[in-house]
Amino acid sequence: MHVLVGSVIIAWSGIFVRLAGLSPTTSAFLRCAYAVPVLALLAWGWRRTGRSVPLDARRMKWAVLAGASFGADLVLWHVSIGAVGAGLATVLGNTQVVLFPLAAWLVWGERPSRRQVLVLPLLVIGIVLIAGVIGASSFGDDPALGAITGVLTGVAYAGFLMGMRGASPAAGGVPIEALTIATFVAGFVAAACGLVAGNLHPAPSWPAHGWMLLLAWSCQVLAWMLISGSLTKVRAARVSILLLVQPVTALLLSVAVLSEAPSAWQWIGSAMVLAGVLLGGGRLLKKKSVASPVGQSVE
Repeated sequence: MHVLVGSVIIAWSGIFVRLAGLSPTTSAFLRCAYAVPVLALLAWGWRRTGRSVPLDARRMKWAVLAGASFGADLVLWHVSIGAVGAGLATVLGNTQVVLFPLAAWLVWGERPSRRQVLVLPLLVIGIVLIAGVIGASSFGDDPALGAITGVLTGVAYAGFLMGMRGASPAAGGVPIEALTIATFVAGFVAAACGLVAGNLHPAPSWPAHGWMLLLAWSCQVLAWMLISGSLTKVRAARVSILLLVQPVTALLLSVAVLSEAPSAWQWIGSAMVLAGVLLGGGRLLKKKSVASPVGQSVE
């Protein structure tokens, strides 16, 4: 239930980014910069009350990996939003539903199902259609760029989920200290990308400032506290499929709130991507709890 609620909250991220109208690196940096003080305060409070497990060297490395991946994820995703719209960019970014379980197989031995391998061609065709290869009226300023950065977002997103899972305490619970470090590192990565690209403007005016605060405190803090607390309790494939609520909700919100209008072929491509991730992870929802290779029970 926590993953589902968190996914619905995160679905608003693309909407807030579009409404703020800032550069990709600025949006990525500010959402982290505004979230870190809140997360740090929560981590300090939880440490004082004994509700958090201090990070050891191994979990610290995973948290840093999560942060680096998340920083890349945010920058790439915000570029994709500007190129192909909030809804389609979120659909593309959630190709992690296949990538995350495959990575978990390599690292923790959680073997993916045959379906997750067989749906790859379906995902590829859907991504090509979203990129606007077919049809002259594709939505977005640069659908091809949006498709490329959207898929790379999925790769980075899978790295973030892997890092957060590795940084989570074996006993379960919200890895608040790891989430704080990951968010700080992500902000640093976003700022570095902005300085290199020359498009970092960390002092926006209203209402952009307000949209970024809302994004940081709802999507960055609340949603990821809900989701990260479940990463060690639920199989990687199940987490991925539950996160599918995000792109479906985001696609509908982008049409209703932002009046985005994907072409017929892009709608078909979105349906193929969503069908691919659903088929790729659906069977694992029925599996019972098993022993996790990283030392905790997952289901």
